[in-house]
Amino acid sequence: MSRKQLARSGGDLSRLGTDDSGATMLHLDMDSFFVSVELLSRPHLVGRPVIVGGRSGRGVVVSASYEAREFGVHAAMPMSRAMNLCPFAEVIPPSHGLYSSYSRQVFDLVAEVTPDVRQVSVDEAFIDVSGAVRRLGSPVEITTQLRAQIQERTGLSASVGIAVSRVVAKLASTRAKPNGQLLVPAAATQEFLDPMPIEALPGVGEKTQEGFSRYGIRLIGDLAAVDEDWAARVFGAHGHQLWRAAHGQDSSGFDHQAKEHTISAENTFGEDIWDIAVLEHELLRLADKVAYRVRAEGKVATSLGLKYRLGDFTTLSRSVTLSAPTDLAREMYEGLRPALRKLREQRSQGVRLLGVRAAGLSDFAVTGRQATLDEPEHSGREAEVALDEVRRRFGSEAISQASLLRKRPDA
Repeated sequence: MSRKQLARSGGDLSRLGTDDSGATMLHLDMDSFFVSVELLSRPHLVGRPVIVGGRSGRGVVVSASYEAREFGVHAAMPMSRAMNLCPFAEVIPPSHGLYSSYSRQVFDLVAEVTPDVRQVSVDEAFIDVSGAVRRLGSPVEITTQLRAQIQERTGLSASVGIAVSRVVAKLASTRAKPNGQLLVPAAATQEFLDPMPIEALPGVGEKTQEGFSRYGIRLIGDLAAVDEDWAARVFGAHGHQLWRAAHGQDSSGFDHQAKEHTISAENTFGEDIWDIAVLEHELLRLADKVAYRVRAEGKVATSLGLKYRLGDFTTLSRSVTLSAPTDLAREMYEGLRPALRKLREQRSQGVRLLGVRAAGLSDFAVTGRQATLDEPEHSGREAEVALDEVRRRFGSEAISQASLLRKRPDA
């Protein structure tokens, strides 16, 4: 299991109790989703170490079976290192279209339970069942039925956390893995959270963990015990959000209109742009600007939009749903670049305006950020966060990514 999953431990779960009244927030997480889908057509590999990923060049692990994880293999690890840790593992190349198909089947079943769903990736979602209790039974009964239906319909297993808030439900689903469900009653929320390591909270990376450690904060209970104003003063808005998470509180409600809130940036060129290299450079600059604002709000985006206006004022738009939420410029750029290139090929006209939009926003402290299929073991998030601090102190134009140093086509 990953470092983050291993960290989500602590406390005697048998003491939590069985009262699910009010615990209407579910976090559904498919078990080893990519591997599990591949094993449906390879039943002879069930129970063996299996890795989904690319072998050649800079290939990385997309997903690993629980048998492979016992050897230290985890998602986003370089494949060369994974094979050193588990040389006898079976390696399967990713079948991207297949995963989307099974994801749709899973979430079609979820939609039969309630429309109050916030899907954050192809295999993960928050589900508010408060409106389904009268019709389908208690939260625990709903969860049991849903997991059984997913197993019957798709052959895949899901783990579900049941709690009063998203952040607690997410932690509970991890503790329930694999193929289980865990209820955290409202009255036992703090008892569940307190003994867990601080890095168990979504949004606590190595740097944040080190910062907390300097003040003796090593457990979630340690953070919950400090003064809220102190946490906000020392660690800023992120510290305030994590303090609330340490008390089992989401920084905002399960707002079904939240996806309408977007963060965008655009640029109208002084003259029409024809060169695709210039357009791609501007796309990266806009993605950098949007990602900075997304991080500043403590959010991650689950979908992206591209605005593309031609010289004759014809305006085209394209949207992209991400396989995992992100707050990084590079991932936004890579997500939108194929759409940009396709539009350029289809429309042989100069471009007057280019825009980038981040949508489907959810709280980083609740959702966290998943590794992408091609992400190296050590991502560039630390670098982008470091740039944020310089920008806050010296202005947004004080520093930029090296790839943006070339003069941009200002209006």
